Amino acid sequence: MTKIFKCAYCIGTGQDPFDLLSAISGCQVCKGTGQVKVKEPSISCVFCSGTGKNPLGARVPCIVCHGKGNNYNESNNICNLCKGTGKGKDGLPCLLCKGIGLNK
Repeated sequence: MTKIFKCAYCIGTGQDPFDLLSAISGCQVCKGTGQVKVKEPSISCVFCSGTGKNPLGARVPCIVCHGKGNNYNESNNICNLCKGTGKGKDGLPCLLCKGIGLNK
């Protein structure tokens, strides 16, 4: 089962939020629709705080949720390594939970 969410990367506008190619470029995450599908059960992405944007400063989608702002996960078990933050000591996605903050 999937759920439809407003695209976090473009905030549902369907336009590239950074105008990387041009001012009229479509969003690379939702392909200009303003909506994304995420498999259920889903949780807000802890790595990018649900913004869909890469927290490392690059003008690209989040490398954990791929710009959707939400991740599929069946678990409620907080990751032992990152303590649920989704981030490793280097600021990159946690190697154990892959940036989701939860373990299976």
